[in-house]
Amino acid sequence: MLDMRQVSKVYRTELVETHALRSLDLHVKEGEFVAVTGPSGSGKTTFLNIAGLLETFTDGEFMLDGENVKGLSDNQRSKLRNQKIGFIFQSFNLIPDLNLFDNCDVPLRYRGMPAGERRLRIEDALGMVGLGSRIKHYPAELSGGQQQRAAIARALAGSPRLLLADEPTGNLDSQMARSVMELLEDINSQGATIIMVTHDPELAARAHRNVHIVDGMATDLARERSLASEDPGAEAATAHSA
Repeated sequence: MLDMRQVSKVYRTELVETHALRSLDLHVKEGEFVAVTGPSGSGKTTFLNIAGLLETFTDGEFMLDGENVKGLSDNQRSKLRNQKIGFIFQSFNLIPDLNLFDNCDVPLRYRGMPAGERRLRIEDALGMVGLGSRIKHYPAELSGGQQQRAAIARALAGSPRLLLADEPTGNLDSQMARSVMELLEDINSQGATIIMVTHDPELAARAHRNVHIVDGMATDLARERSLASEDPGAEAATAHSA
């Protein structure tokens, strides 16, 4: 689904050159649920923006669902993003002046989708997240957990192949966070590929795989643990050297 090889991102000004990603390698199979962790400023947001085709990258190769995205124009990236990617943000990003139906409708309108199909998709998506009875409610009339569920429904209505979640439980209490995580797991079990950035180790542990980004470089924690278990001497040597 997603294949990044030696991807780098450099932000340049007249005086400063900042390396946000450094030769990052990451491969995510279709149907995987991958948690991305790392300290603030490590490059997680830059990675997510590039994965979501919101930013371009400086060097490397990036294949999304078998398509090479390097060199695509803004319009081409927008079309691919709208067709294949769904986003879930920490701050929900719902439009306060629109009810839930219209919030979900906005991205579908950009596709030029017929009104009847849009309605069916929106009703199905809101029903899936348990908000079918609140289709005409406005964001301010919902709890934080319900707003996040509405944001998930908005993403699901577009039937994305890849769902990118940026701290989706960051503004929720622990009970609501677990509820949202259970919903994401259910969506993943139905075939969606999910990449979730999180600071919560409990939530990260529930993903299929953890990738840790530090200083713009990615480490597959599952692979690291596997190598350590196969060669305990190497692990001990690493610990001794540290």
